[in-house]
Amino acid sequence: MVKHVILWTLKEGFSEEQLVEIKAGIKEGLEGLAGKIPGLLEIHVVTEGLASSNVDVMLDSTFESEDALKGYAIHPAHVAVADGKVRPFTASRSCMDYEE
Repeated sequence: MVKHVILWTLKEGFSEEQLVEIKAGIKEGLEGLAGKIPGLLEIHVVTEGLASSNVDVMLDSTFESEDALKGYAIHPAHVAVADGKVRPFTASRSCMDYEE
């Protein structure tokens, strides 16, 4: 199995209300991919970190294989969520992929 973990920091300048809405959209969009992408076994988005956190959103996902992860990256459903709900609002992205 392959783990795919992403940490995002959101852009500055959003109101608290907008941040809540943006985080909810990211969570709903990404978790909504469950069952729609071959090889995607689990997907979970965390938007409410502890005060000690220095990022705003975390994606924790599990794939059958590295090939399944590569397929996810270009799958139209994932690209639509990334382009519509994630990229417009994020300032930075860190990723770690590893075999479990």
